[in-house]
Formats: sequence, C-alpha cells, structure tokens
Amino acid sequence: MIKSENIVIFEHPLIQHKISLLRDKATGTNEFRKLVDEIAMLEGFEALSDLPVEDVEIETPIEKCKTPMIAGRKLAVVPILRAGLGMVSGILALVPNAKVGHIGMYRDEETHQPQEYYCKLPDPIEERLIVVCDPMLATGGSAVDAIDQIKKHGGKNIKFMCIIAAPEGLEKLHKAHPDVQIYVGHLDRQLNEDAYICPGLGDAGDRIFGTK
Repeated sequence: MIKSENIVIFEHPLIQHKISLLRDKATGTNEFRKLVDEIAMLEGFEALSDLPVEDVEIETPIEKCKTPMIAGRKLAVVPILRAGLGMVSGILALVPNAKVGHIGMYRDEETHQPQEYYCKLPDPIEERLIVVCDPMLATGGSAVDAIDQIKKHGGKNIKFMCIIAAPEGLEKLHKAHPDVQIYVGHLDRQLNEDAYICPGLGDAGDRIFGTK
C-alpha cells in the first residue's frame, strides 16, 4: 500500500464507531443519513485544520482585542452525485458560508466505469479551496474523473473526503492526482468481482436515499 503525507486514514474512535454502525445492514435510512452527516463533520474538522486565519479586531463585553478568524480563499464543497450529497450538510455545519457545486456521475454496471452527466461549480473556482466528497472510494474512477473536471475548470487547491475506501481506489486516485489531499474514514480490504468494497456497507446512495 502506498504511503504519502497527502493521505490521511482516520483512526479516531468516534469515526470508527460510527462507520461500524453504518456497515450494519439493520441500520435504517434515517439513522444512516445521520451517521454519514456526523462522520463528514468529524472528518471535515480535521481536513480543514489548515485553513488560513488572520487576526481581526473585535470588541468583547470587556475590551477590544485582536482574535483569529478564517481568511484567504473561500471554500467550495463539491459532492459527487448522488451519494456525496449525504456528506454536504456535515461540512456546511462547520463552514456555513461555503459554496456548493455538484458533479454528477453514475457507474456503468457492465464496465464499472464512471459516466459523467452533470458539472456545475462555484465561480471563480480557481480562487477556492475545494472539498470533493463521496462516501465510497471503490475503483477510484469517479473521484479521478471528478477532479479532472474540476482542474479543467481551473480548480487548484483540492481535497478529497470519503468514508470508506478500497486500496485499489485509493492508489488510483493518489497516482492520478498526487497533489490532492485524501481523507479516508476507513481503508477496507479489497474490491470484489463486481467492484464493490469488501466488507463495505453496500450501496451508499441507496442507503442514504432509501432506494434500491
């Protein structure tokens, strides 16, 4: 398995506990959504730890003081549709003023290759820190193609967040975009012959939206 300073695999007990609940096939749609939201917030807390700050002057009930506030580039959250939508609210809870873009991908069930059908990004995207999110990083095809599209539109400062990754997908994404910081909730064992993550948690989109 490749190792890089641009790959963070979380070991925090709260994240691991919530991922275990996600995996359980008995976990219903409502609880599943809440867990995805909570995990995205916990991961986002770490992924955004390098946001630039600047000292500004405010007045407390006691006195005036200089205190740090987020500065510099604005943030854009870009979920890969449709499952990535489940992670957006958790990130927005941390940075409510972030803009939200969307990249639509679906997986061809025969070739297992991603097919893009939609791309709408905040403008100007080149001035923003971009957080791409998708609960599952399986083959890595959708993530690679989504980031390809963002870079074609001028995006430069990009992070990728997922909840579960397969080694195959993580390696593919890192090799295609070594400049992108990747945050992984848990690295699973492998992909099966149908390109699903094992042990995984099934189809994240279906479980978030209650579809089959």
